[in-house]
Amino acid sequence: MMIGGPLLIALIPGVLILLLTWLFRRMKWNKVVRVLPSMLTVIAAVVLFYIGYVKVRGFEGAGYLLLSICLLLFAIASYIIAKKPVR
Repeated sequence: MMIGGPLLIALIPGVLILLLTWLFRRMKWNKVVRVLPSMLTVIAAVVLFYIGYVKVRGFEGAGYLLLSICLLLFAIASYIIAKKPVR
């Protein structure tokens, strides 16, 4: 449960971030607006990493670290979607 829990918890906001980025791209909004969800996700991942590594520590902190790594991967995918040129 220590690995599956953070992965499943990261799946919900990650899919929402990807959907939001795809929707912004489909609506042909400005590039700054399209990149905004990925940047906010990176900030959230950094904060969770800090909480897991500095504040909580130990096995409980590892859950936060896994959650932040998964969110960071979703942020990278969102950034790639946002940077694609609009047709």
